[in-house]
Amino acid sequence: MEVEYQEEYIKNKRGVPLFTCRWLPLSSSPKALVFLCHGYGMECSGFMKGCGNRLAGAGYGVYGIDYEGHGRSQGARCYIRKFDHIVTDCDHFFKSICELEGYRDKSRFLYGESMGGAVALLLHRKDPTFWDGAVLVAPMCKISEKVKPHPVVINLLTRVEEIIPKWKIVPTKDVINSAFKDPVKREKIRRNKLIYQDKPRLKTALELLRTSMDVEDSLSEVKLPFFVLHGEADTVTDPEVSRALYERAGSADKTIKLYPGMWHGLTSGEPDENIDAVFADIVSWLEHRSCSWSGDRDHRTSSAEIVRIGSDSSMSPSKPRTLFCGWKGRTQHHSAM
Repeated sequence: MEVEYQEEYIKNKRGVPLFTCRWLPLSSSPKALVFLCHGYGMECSGFMKGCGNRLAGAGYGVYGIDYEGHGRSQGARCYIRKFDHIVTDCDHFFKSICELEGYRDKSRFLYGESMGGAVALLLHRKDPTFWDGAVLVAPMCKISEKVKPHPVVINLLTRVEEIIPKWKIVPTKDVINSAFKDPVKREKIRRNKLIYQDKPRLKTALELLRTSMDVEDSLSEVKLPFFVLHGEADTVTDPEVSRALYERAGSADKTIKLYPGMWHGLTSGEPDENIDAVFADIVSWLEHRSCSWSGDRDHRTSSAEIVRIGSDSSMSPSKPRTLFCGWKGRTQHHSAM
């Protein structure tokens, strides 16, 4: 299916120009809408181009936004003064698309990678009944005990965050090396100048920490259908994060799939055959939950509900389950960030 790509700038309530983009099926109306929430330091037009093209090629309308200070949006580079600003900007833009003529009867899904997983879960918390589901790829929704800072360290940093909020003083390892397995894809990502590759700013790091802890404390409040995917060899976000989400979420329709030997960059940093398989799983999950609604969204009968009855598909909405797939390949340990 041919795909049309479009770009547009909007302004948030703080007057900051934000870059947005979309991938649309060229020959038909989208079967459903998918809204991209990218990871920390990432961007949509280049880094998530493959995701946009694949999902639009499968018939979905795909919309992305670069957060303030990220990618092609304006603002201090990768400076997150308040994480809620990101959530609010996404909420306003995504809902403006959902209200377009011809889109109001479409299913709408959130798609979050890494930090974008936290954005997606907070969008769900902000309006619990609005979204029809979420795809969460190696989400940042809990701080692994392996890397959680000592409370004394957090206290010391908090005391100076308003004095030197933009200072790049937080030490980190090379995340690109740890996240993306395929060396050719890894170097292509490294050459993307829109991706932030410097040390995190002090206030940004603390906002990420606070947000992760906040999301972790409210995992039981997650009620929407979701599909969480994680590479078992991921050393950027520990797979235990996704397991915790799956086990503690209150959703009646939840699925987890863990990929042995795969790293953090499931959709962009793996060998082609692995990426193909991951997107096949994602599209299958979306297909079983996509429908056109009429009337009151809270009292509609969807094709997704029909699929649930008597379906033996591993990706159809049924009882919660844990799924594993067996990719062969190199498993190499990298030190955690």
